[in-house]
Amino acid sequence: MAVYAVGDLQGCLRPLKCLLEQVAFDPSHDQLWLVGDLVNRGPQSLETLRFLFSIRHAVTTVLGNHDLHLLAVAHNAGRLRKGDTLREILEAPDRPQLIDWLRRQKLVHHDAERQVTLVHAGIPPQWTLAKALRRAAEVEQVLRDDSLLPQFLDGMYGNEPARWTRDLQGIERLRVITNYFTRMRFCTADGTLDLKSKEGAGSAPPGFAPWFSHPQRRMRGEKIIFGHWAALEGNCSEPGLYALDTGCVWGGAMTLLDVDSGAYYRCTCPKE
Repeated sequence: MAVYAVGDLQGCLRPLKCLLEQVAFDPSHDQLWLVGDLVNRGPQSLETLRFLFSIRHAVTTVLGNHDLHLLAVAHNAGRLRKGDTLREILEAPDRPQLIDWLRRQKLVHHDAERQVTLVHAGIPPQWTLAKALRRAAEVEQVLRDDSLLPQFLDGMYGNEPARWTRDLQGIERLRVITNYFTRMRFCTADGTLDLKSKEGAGSAPPGFAPWFSHPQRRMRGEKIIFGHWAALEGNCSEPGLYALDTGCVWGGAMTLLDVDSGAYYRCTCPKE
């Protein structure tokens, strides 16, 4: 069995299929890991979800900020933004099963056998793996609870609080956890977030640094596969970290990693 991890899809199905053909992916015995942001901005968000759902027994995905945005839009269509490419999903006859499948996915996945962690944006420097998994489970539980989900989707947007503290409760607690796992790029060593800066690693605001670069990061040396940060262009010098968002939807390439061998494959995204 081979395990392959792929960077942000964002509705770009053709490059994904190109990569799967390159490695002769067989869903009957291979596994596909996805770093989230399965949909939005690209041309085939509905087709991408349908394809992944059709091979769901072979798929492990974590949720990205665009996936959570889709869940929020499915709850309240008034949240649709000008650049979103989600309307086809909202109007699809199979919308209920696609949305239900999506909301049951994780924020953080850890493969104990391979000692690899999969997350969309990153793990804040002050958290160990155990703490990250516990915090992720809090949000995952809410996503799967019909009675709690609407309040979370209405309240998850926003940049505050900017830092985790143990006494946080309710939607503020869930929001900062969600922002760490799905939106983080720059932060301080104590986990204070800057969510406005989106350029490359060298563009950190004063006092901030890429989340993975802090010397005291608790998961330093452990393997983490992440996406979200297209401006990195797949470059991360930290040992054990694999940055897979190479900006396919923005005209770059889509990147696939053979998790066990470390081999990379790329497919340039066609212009639509």
